[in-house]
Amino acid sequence: MTTTTLNAPVGRSALPFIDRCHPDRPLVVNFYRPEGHQPNDPVVVVQHGMMRNGDDYRDFWIDAAEKHGLLIVAPTFPDAHFPKAEGYNNGLLVAEDGAIAPREQWLYAVPERVLDALRAGGVIDSPVIRIFGHSAGGQFVHRMLATEGGGLFAAAMASNPGWYTLPTLDRRFPEGLGGLGLDRGALACWLAYPMIIFAGDRDIVTDDPNLPAQAEALAQGPHRYGRAHFMLDFARAEAARLGMLCNWQLITVPGIGHDGAAMSRAAAAHWFEGGRIPPVEELGMQAEPVL
Repeated sequence: MTTTTLNAPVGRSALPFIDRCHPDRPLVVNFYRPEGHQPNDPVVVVQHGMMRNGDDYRDFWIDAAEKHGLLIVAPTFPDAHFPKAEGYNNGLLVAEDGAIAPREQWLYAVPERVLDALRAGGVIDSPVIRIFGHSAGGQFVHRMLATEGGGLFAAAMASNPGWYTLPTLDRRFPEGLGGLGLDRGALACWLAYPMIIFAGDRDIVTDDPNLPAQAEALAQGPHRYGRAHFMLDFARAEAARLGMLCNWQLITVPGIGHDGAAMSRAAAAHWFEGGRIPPVEELGMQAEPVL
C-alpha cells in the first residue's frame, strides 16, 4: 500500500485525507502552521465538536500557535460520512446491528495515522504531541485513550464532554468498556495515564437539546459539569477497588460554559504558560455556545 503523505503549508490550510481503513469515507484535516515551524516543534491535535467544525477549532488555537510555535492539526470527520454520535464520538465501534465492529474500523486510531502522514511528508519528526477535544471531541479523546492507549501523546485533555465512557469492563460500550475485548491491563493503562478532564463550571445547562439524555448519561448527572465530577469520582473508586493507580485530574475553568473557543484558550494557557487558567475576562465568551 502506498504511504499517505501530508505536507501542510505555512498558515491556514485544509487538506483531504483518505484513511486507509475507511477509503470510502474521506476526511479533511485542518492545519495551522506558523512561519518558521520546524519538524520538532510542538504539535496539538484538536478534535472538534458535534458541528464537525474542525476549521473553527483550528482557528481557536491560532493565537497560541503563533505565540508558542505550535503546529495545529484538526482531523475533521464530516457528518455525511461519519453520521451522528455513533459515527464520531463513539468511534464507529458499534455496528448498526449492535455488534462490535472489527478493531481496524475503529476511528480512534485515525489521529495517529494523520500524524504518520505528516511524518512521511517531512512536516514533523519527533515532536511533543498533545491532544485536546471539546464536547463531542472530548468524548472522542477520552474513548481514544481508553481503547488505543495514550503512548503517542504527552498530554490529553477531554473538555466538556456530554457524557463519559466509564472505566469499567462490567458495562457494555459506550457506557463502559465491556464487549470490546479489552482486559484489566488496558483498563489499568487508561487509569494510569494522566488524563485531564477539563470542565467549565458554568456548563450546567440541563435543557440543552445537544446534551445526551439517555438513561446512562442522566445517571452521571444533570449537566456536563456534574458529569465531569461523576467521572473522576467513579474512576478513583474503581481504581481503589481494583488496586490500580488513577492519575486523572479534573481542572475547572471558572466562569465558562459550553464554549469551545474559550476552553481552547484556557487549554493553551494551561499547557504552554505554566499551568495558568486565565480569568474569564481574558478568555472571552461567545454569544452562542460553540459545540
